[in-house]
Amino acid sequence: MVADFLENPELSEIIPNGSVIAISGFNLGTTPEFLMKLLLDSYVKTGKPSNLFLVCDALPASNNRGLDLIMKYVYENHDFNFIRGILVPFLGFSKYLQKLTLENLMPVYSWPIGVTAYWLREIASGRPGLLSRVGVGTYLDPEMQGGTLTDMAMEKKECRIREIKVDSQKSLFFEGPKPEFAFIRASISDSKGNLSVTDEPFRGTVMTMAQATKAKPNSGIVLAQVSRIMNGGTMAPHEVEVPWPLVDKVIMSPKEYHSQSPGVSFDPEVAVGNSYIASPEFSIHDKEMDTAGKIIVNQGIRKLLKELGEKDHLMINLGVGLPASIGRFIYENDLQDRLVPVVESGPWGGVTLSGENFGVCKGFFAVSTIPDMFSNYEGGIIDAAALGFLQVDVDGNVNPSFIPGKITGPGGFPVIAQGSPSTIFMGKFTGGKLDCRMVNGELHIEKEGDVTKFVNHVYRIFFSGKNASSQKKRITYITERAVLELKPGGIEVTEIAPGLDLDKDIMRNMEFEPKISSKLREMDISL
Repeated sequence: MVADFLENPELSEIIPNGSVIAISGFNLGTTPEFLMKLLLDSYVKTGKPSNLFLVCDALPASNNRGLDLIMKYVYENHDFNFIRGILVPFLGFSKYLQKLTLENLMPVYSWPIGVTAYWLREIASGRPGLLSRVGVGTYLDPEMQGGTLTDMAMEKKECRIREIKVDSQKSLFFEGPKPEFAFIRASISDSKGNLSVTDEPFRGTVMTMAQATKAKPNSGIVLAQVSRIMNGGTMAPHEVEVPWPLVDKVIMSPKEYHSQSPGVSFDPEVAVGNSYIASPEFSIHDKEMDTAGKIIVNQGIRKLLKELGEKDHLMINLGVGLPASIGRFIYENDLQDRLVPVVESGPWGGVTLSGENFGVCKGFFAVSTIPDMFSNYEGGIIDAAALGFLQVDVDGNVNPSFIPGKITGPGGFPVIAQGSPSTIFMGKFTGGKLDCRMVNGELHIEKEGDVTKFVNHVYRIFFSGKNASSQKKRITYITERAVLELKPGGIEVTEIAPGLDLDKDIMRNMEFEPKISSKLREMDISL
């Protein structure tokens, strides 16, 4: 039987109370924003469906859109009958989900994007959960927080992580509630319900999510949001992302609930099915970078070029924030065939947009699903990764996103950082209102940041320095004033910016005393 085509369905008549709903979406790409609006409208109108558990593959939201609107309703009305808990890898663009998490008002579980995507794939295969070495010695470890972000989640344990030994090595086993419903998004449906993602910025996890929902013995219902419906006929087989037997209901969305990203309503140059060549002058919406940021990005580029050496090419992951700006350098210097960036949302090559549009790319040459892209990370197929950091501690542990009063969640960070053979962590040496200038080739700190980022113990461990050392991975921490490396004996300062004093500008702004390389050299801070 082909899919049902519905217009503004009443979801209280389709979804029972207490259901588990999987929702696709990386920021607003592949995000079924209209279906989430219908879900909220139904609950406000009828009080049903209630007591829902949500499973997200990344974050189907931006500020005041998608999941953030649902969480805004919950937070402002203090109505906790609607959503009983959520598994979500990233919270950064949903301020209301962050509020609910920081105030411990809801069970919030947070696994990395790659872990969540592969857990869905395991559920789709009829397996009880996901076995992985990702997360050992981090906040995912059951000896620590067990992947929970709130005390309520730690108490409820609707999503669980257990320790399992494989060949005497510690691994983690991830378990959670199987989706009974899926809200996914595609671009086009044909007359049968075959789905194409041709206008989406990436392929996401929509196929895996549909399969996980359909898996026996408790086969669920898949609802698909689309922007267009082909009347008559079917699309070409190679265009089908999700075949019609996996789709139960198709709902066409108004244009305003079907954006490619928060800042891009529709641009053919970022679409999966594009046949366009990006202009050399395309905008990547980059904010003007300050002096510290420029130095850090340049140091990251130099490090990657050194890693490249005489190799034919280097496959690198570029994370959100400063690392994403490296893509502009690669593009502008025509190095795409030698430095090949990949982004966790799925694109290969090109340049990712910045800020809340991160993950949407221009000029890419291929695009994988999210689970397939994360195989490149977890399997160590990539050559290097450039990622941001919020805190680094004496053992080389890294916290990219969680301090009291601020939380964005792990995103893809733990899988990428653990899998990459060489990882560059990029960030300013101190937080807050750091102000520095370059004068005659020297760095001058005009105003020191008021937040110490090199600390005795990070608030939450998202990357384990101990594990990285035992696996002999190359770990570098790049700041505007110093380059540090993780050595067997701990953190070591290997480079310092010209014009700075080692004790005054470096040591006094760290909670711990690092080793100083016997071959300490000056950084090349030229831009």
